[in-house]
Amino acid sequence: MIHYNLHDAKTHLSRLVNRAISGEEVVIARGNKPLVRLVPLTPPPKGRVFGSLKTSGQVDDSFFDPLPEEESKAWNGE
Repeated sequence: MIHYNLHDAKTHLSRLVNRAISGEEVVIARGNKPLVRLVPLTPPPKGRVFGSLKTSGQVDDSFFDPLPEEESKAWNGE
């Protein structure tokens, strides 16, 4: 873990970002009090993956059967 004071961090920010990206843990402090830790972000997903929900919406064949008389009337407001 590497500690930098706030003034040095402002002066060498791009260098510290590169060190954090390479896997080092960079801590920025004011005086002797650590304030923040500089860590790399995980990259966002690369867009949509077509077909990823293909199996999540499957229904049984009975789904297409006609409704019982009572339910049909309820849906039709009778």
